[in-house]
Amino acid sequence: MAGLKEIRTRIASVKTTRQVTSAMKMVSAAKLKKAQDAILRIRPYAGKLHEILVSLSGSLENEADSVYTQPRDPEKVLIILISSNRGLCGGFNLNIAKKAVEHVKANYSMQSRLGNVEFLCIGKQGERQVKLRDMNVIESKSELFDHLDFEHVTELATAIMKSFTDKNYDRIDLVYNQFQNAAVQINTAEQFLPVEMDDKNETSEFTDYIFEPSKEFIVRELIPRSLKIQFYKALLDSHAAEHGARMTAMHQATDNATELIKDLTLQYNKERQESITNEILEIVSGAEALSSD
Repeated sequence: MAGLKEIRTRIASVKTTRQVTSAMKMVSAAKLKKAQDAILRIRPYAGKLHEILVSLSGSLENEADSVYTQPRDPEKVLIILISSNRGLCGGFNLNIAKKAVEHVKANYSMQSRLGNVEFLCIGKQGERQVKLRDMNVIESKSELFDHLDFEHVTELATAIMKSFTDKNYDRIDLVYNQFQNAAVQINTAEQFLPVEMDDKNETSEFTDYIFEPSKEFIVRELIPRSLKIQFYKALLDSHAAEHGARMTAMHQATDNATELIKDLTLQYNKERQESITNEILEIVSGAEALSSD
C-alpha cells in the first residue's frame, strides 16, 4: 500500500505541474500576439528604409562619407548577444549562446586569443551561458526588456554607435534569434557596424528624383536612423521569438505531463488490482485452511 500512496502523490504533483505549464502556455500565447504584431509592423519600415539607403548610396558617384560605413581591420570586436531574462523556453538561450561562441571562433579566433573580443549581453540567460564558455562579458543591459520601446532602445543604440565612432571597436556584430513563427526561431549573426553597402549594383529607383539639399546629406542622415531601427528590430525579433519558444516549450511540457499522468494512473490501477487480488487470495487461503481443520 506504501507503493500506491507514492503513486497517488506523484499523480497529484504532476497534475499541479500541468496546471502551471498550461497557465504559462496561455500567458506566453497572449504575449506572443503582442510581440508578433510589433515585429511584423516594423519589418516593412526597416526594409524600406534600408532599400532607400542602398538605392541612394548606389546612385552616388562617390559613396557618401560616413564614419559608420568606413571599413576597418577588425582588431577590436564587440558582440551584442540578445537572449532573455527568463528560462523555461526550451533551447532558446542555449542555442543562441552557442551561436555567438561559434561565430567568434569562426570569424574572430585570433582576436579572441588576444582578448580583443568583448560581449555586451542583453538578457541574463545568454550572459550566464557565454560566461560559462569563458567569454569576456564587459556589460549587461538585461533591464532593457523591462521597458522595450524605441526611446529606451535608441539610448543604448546611440551609445553603441558612439563607441564605434570613438574607435573603441572596429567591428560590432549582433547575435539574436530571428522570429519566424511560434515554433521556429532562426539563430542569426549579422554585422551591425560598419554598415555594408553591398547592393550598389541594383537598379536605383531614385536616380531621376531631385533631392534637397543633396543625396550625400540624406544618406548621412539616414544611416544613423537606419542603424537604430535595425537594432530595435533585432530586439523585437528576439522578444517575439522568446515568447514563441516558451509557448512551444510549455505546450510540450503540458502534453508530457498529460502522458505521464496516464502512465501513472495505469500503473496505480495495476498495482491496486494486484493488491486486491492478493487480499482475495489470502482470504480464500485462510477460509480453505479453516475448512480443512
